[in-house]
Formats: sequence, structure tokens, C-alpha cells
Amino acid sequence: MKFRLGWCCQCVLLLLLCSCATLMGPQTREIPLAKLQEAISQRFPFNNRFLQLLDVRVTNPRVSLQPEGNRMLTSMDISIAPPLIGRSWTGSLAISGRPQVDMARTAVVLADPRVEGLNINGLDPAYASQATRIGSFLAEQLLMDMPLYTFRPEDLRFAGTSFNPTGIAMRQDAVVISFEPVK
Repeated sequence: MKFRLGWCCQCVLLLLLCSCATLMGPQTREIPLAKLQEAISQRFPFNNRFLQLLDVRVTNPRVSLQPEGNRMLTSMDISIAPPLIGRSWTGSLAISGRPQVDMARTAVVLADPRVEGLNINGLDPAYASQATRIGSFLAEQLLMDMPLYTFRPEDLRFAGTSFNPTGIAMRQDAVVISFEPVK
């Protein structure tokens, strides 16, 4: 009788441990705005010459989160200088992107970058469309698939259970990633 009771208790304990992943339920990980700002700032200043005609310098990125559109907005200062003219124009550039999980790199990356605004002080309106094309090219160069956060092994494993990211939500102060146990 004592042997059967002990054996039954062991079986119940083993079943509970095996179903631990489903008992744990979903987990979340927050990436604070300050960490996102740090990740973006590492890419700046950005200097590039386009078609040997324009020197472009982008500096001072400022990150904000847009929960309503599930996007991250980066505003930055821009300077455009044609080397032959000896004059430069300054202004601001705003690019937004959508955070998404890239499991191949085990990272949160910025996808779908788009220009939200490009203002160049003193630029002739006739050149505005060319400036917008430069802004679109810069959006891809600067932010496309840029890693914002790389998962550590302990982010994807807890108490012997593996987790996969299942969703991303935005708040004003953080990106929140949801994880579900691997079944």
C-alpha cells in the first residue's frame, strides 16, 4: 500500500513537471525607450555621398514610440552639402518603422521604414522632390532591419521551458514583446 501511494505521488509530480510549460503561461519582456534610443544612437552620425553630388550627414537621433500605429519614430538632424557649390542646407528628417521579431537573428528589428517628414531650411521648392527621394533612400540605409534588441538565451528559456515571441505591442515608454511556451 505504501509503495503504491509513493508511486502515485511520483507519477502526479512527474505529470505536473511535464506540463510546466502550459502551467507557466505567456511571458512578456519590455524594451524601455532608453534602450531603444541607445540602439539607434550607435548608428550615428551617418555620413554618405550620393552619386558624387551630395554629401549628407545625419545626426542627433531622437526616438519616440507611437502606440496608436504600432510604429517607432526617429527624428534627426540632417545636413545636405553639394561639394561643388560650397554651401550646405540643414533641416530635419523623421523616419518611422515597425518593430518586428526576426527569429533567425533572435532580435527585434525595425521593418517597413518610411519618411514621415523632411524639412530642409532654405531649399528651393523645385528641389523638394529630389530631397524626398534622398530621405526615402536614407530611411532604408539607416533603419531597415536594424537590430533594436537581441534576445539573450535566458529571454527565450525559463525554468527549463522554451518560449517563442508571439506579438509586439507598443506603449509610450516601451516596446512589449509577448512570449508563449513552445508546446
